[in-house]
Amino acid sequence: MKHALLALVVAFSVHAAESYHVVREIPVGGEGGWDYLTSDAATHRLYVSHGTEVDVIDEKSGGHVGTITGLSGVHGIALAPGLNRGFISNGRSGMVTVFDLKTSSKIAEWKATGDNPDAILYADKKVFTFNGRGKNSTVFDATDGKVLATIALDGKPEFPQTDGKCVYVNIEDKAEISVIDLKTLAVVATWKIDHCEEPSGLAIDVQNHHLFSTCSESKTFAVVDTKTGKTLATPAIGAGVDGAAYDPEKHLAFASAGQGNITIISGQAPYDVVATVNTARGARTIAIDTATHHLFLPTARFGTPPKEGARPPILPGSFEVLEVAP
Repeated sequence: MKHALLALVVAFSVHAAESYHVVREIPVGGEGGWDYLTSDAATHRLYVSHGTEVDVIDEKSGGHVGTITGLSGVHGIALAPGLNRGFISNGRSGMVTVFDLKTSSKIAEWKATGDNPDAILYADKKVFTFNGRGKNSTVFDATDGKVLATIALDGKPEFPQTDGKCVYVNIEDKAEISVIDLKTLAVVATWKIDHCEEPSGLAIDVQNHHLFSTCSESKTFAVVDTKTGKTLATPAIGAGVDGAAYDPEKHLAFASAGQGNITIISGQAPYDVVATVNTARGARTIAIDTATHHLFLPTARFGTPPKEGARPPILPGSFEVLEVAP
């Protein structure tokens, strides 16, 4: 019976994945690059990093409902609905901007204890910044900004996730995952990820104890068991991958690649690729609204590179968010 049920779940996941496609292009406009974005499944608001600001988008209407401005090299946004607060990592200034979720107004600025805060996470009334050049994590009390700890890491941290007991973070230059105990604020394990180079995006299946790590250099999607630290599978994905997302109801994991596609794999063994969805060039980061099952990916249109090998310029006013749904 157990095997039959598993087969049914996998078959359902494959059918669900095959129907995903771009359903809308949400215009945002403005100037500058982008990095992470975050969806609030309770309010259906999308928080999108955008150079020197965070754009707040209503997912239902596609309308612009707020902007947090005066930022410096935004990377990530973490939400604490119970505190009515959001937290933004500013890579250039080394600051965390705290803002009001209802009004999008600034509340405070906190200084990280490591250089270039990149990814950011809220868990257990604490805010973690993962400082790229500092190779460490700053832990703040989410209520008053007091620094609770500075946690040394084995290398350059990228995206984190939590299961409520531990925080898991990709170490990009070592192809590892570091495990931080939420209570002691100490690294309790470091796991090597097999067949993975430059892990960046990270998603989590809390119920089944799985992490899904996107490995940009090796073009693989590593599935890691959080009980053992073992790599269970490494299916192939697209080039320029950065972000990852997981849908716990549909048992699907998503890897977004800047070459212009999303690879969808089954969250159940043997973790096969079940679909590839065409998106657009530059759509490398991803967020999921777990209530609607819709995916959101920021991108823009690009001009001709000024010289061979150079990065193509972003066309002014072309910044947008793609919405992908079954």
